[in-house]
Amino acid sequence: MPVPATDGRRAAVLGSPIAHSLSPALHRAAYAELGLAEWTYDRFDVDEAALPGFLGKLGPEWAGLSLTMPLKRAVIPLLDEISDTASAVDAVNTVVFTADGRRTGDNTDIPGMVAALREHGVEKVESAAILGAGATASSALAALARICTGDITVYVRSAARADEMRGWAERLGTGIRVADWERAEEALRAPLVIATTPAGTTDALAAAVPEMPATLFDVLYEPWPTTLAARWSAHGGAVVSGLDLLLHQAVLQVEQMTGRTPAPLAAMRTAGERALAER
Repeated sequence: MPVPATDGRRAAVLGSPIAHSLSPALHRAAYAELGLAEWTYDRFDVDEAALPGFLGKLGPEWAGLSLTMPLKRAVIPLLDEISDTASAVDAVNTVVFTADGRRTGDNTDIPGMVAALREHGVEKVESAAILGAGATASSALAALARICTGDITVYVRSAARADEMRGWAERLGTGIRVADWERAEEALRAPLVIATTPAGTTDALAAAVPEMPATLFDVLYEPWPTTLAARWSAHGGAVVSGLDLLLHQAVLQVEQMTGRTPAPLAAMRTAGERALAER
């Protein structure tokens, strides 16, 4: 269990680079709404080499950490335990410091994806497609393992990435089909498409968006909308954004770090939208 929410607790997001992170805006808005006036949430540029030293200097006032790249796997050997969810994809994005001083790791990206989809009315799908095969794609696959009852097709650009995704699928106990990126246009007809690639990668697919597409979950939030997301919306399809994912995974982090439930989703969303608009 987390240390009870009392005055003067600290939390932060770590990664490198980190200046772009919206996490401070989201978590600070949650603290304000929950009446945790003395809680602070900061950002620190920390790479893999600096992570052990950073963790070693943290005192009892620390409640938790959010982690982004490149720390999600590097942190695992430094923790006392990790959740089954984090273990499934070898990625920790949340560290909670317990009352007895233990460091526990979790992955809120996976349930955050499921919650973001549920908010948009997607609870179960008969099939799905994943665009890309990087770190986020493994979390997307884990989320689909919970809600997809049929085929999952992953569109990749290299044989090495294909092998990695097959490995994740086996580990998660779910079946997948792997297809070459050159066939990615066919993915757009799936009931659910999750785009996990860097900015600009899916732009060329926008012209192939069908009339009345189903649901696109594009994990980017900046720049937004992506070319693909804009065309998808124009054709009447439902779009789930990277901000939706960021919000829902942050809600779970706030709840774990503070012990307060439910976290104030609406206030956090407003803060995130405002922070993006100000950029």
